[in-house]
Amino acid sequence: MDATIIGVRFQKVGKVYHFDAREFRDIQVGDHAVVDTSRGRQLGEVVALIDEPGDAPGGKWKPIVRLATPRDLVLRQLLEKKELEATINCREKVSELGVEGIKIVTSEFTFDNTRLSILYSTEAEGKVDIKKLRTAIRRSYPRTRVELRQVGPRDVAKIIGGMGACGLASRCCSQFLTEFSPISIKMAKEQGISLTPSEITGMCGRLRCCLMYEYQQYVNARKKLPKRGKKVVTPLGDGKIVDVFLLKETALVELEGGIQHEFGSQDLEPWQ
Repeated sequence: MDATIIGVRFQKVGKVYHFDAREFRDIQVGDHAVVDTSRGRQLGEVVALIDEPGDAPGGKWKPIVRLATPRDLVLRQLLEKKELEATINCREKVSELGVEGIKIVTSEFTFDNTRLSILYSTEAEGKVDIKKLRTAIRRSYPRTRVELRQVGPRDVAKIIGGMGACGLASRCCSQFLTEFSPISIKMAKEQGISLTPSEITGMCGRLRCCLMYEYQQYVNARKKLPKRGKKVVTPLGDGKIVDVFLLKETALVELEGGIQHEFGSQDLEPWQ
């Protein structure tokens, strides 16, 4: 029997992980499954049936433990309440201990309740001493393995959610971005976007993720069009490029006599 590989997501907008579901042939997208991960046992939602998963890490995919029962789903809801309580408790510990430069973002329990991850962010330069905080939290959860994990500003924005800098009711990272791609100022320059910080910076204080959405189209279009100021030959005679419209793949050319006309990239040839 061929293996059925499924994609499982543990967070609403999180990375998808592959598992072997060959023992559960009727599994469907939308079902929930209990699986073993490197961080412990977890409950996740089946979001995809994978036809071509590629090579499995280590030679084989981990099998799912079982399909989730109604009791499992209720338990997951109870854990969410415990996670909120843990977040509040940790924030109180930060205040009591006077730990500066630390912001507790959220808490995550594994489904088997054996591990608690406290996610925090910091704007302080250099390393922040969290030894006292870690010790205090571990005393509060003596039967659970506790780890404090620092996350970046983009992750914080994704977890907290809220309106995007562009005015969308929900930020892209909280809606559909499962991973963050490298963003550079070059992407804004390539697209002719204003470099004013408020125009290119997201709510996380970093360059907006949307700068990459159309970046490649602009790069490809520039290869087909001459730069501004270049002399070209057109069906109406020689002229000079006044402006380029990259997404339309056209250019505005000033012909002899000062007349301006728009041409497609296929109608432009380099001036000899």
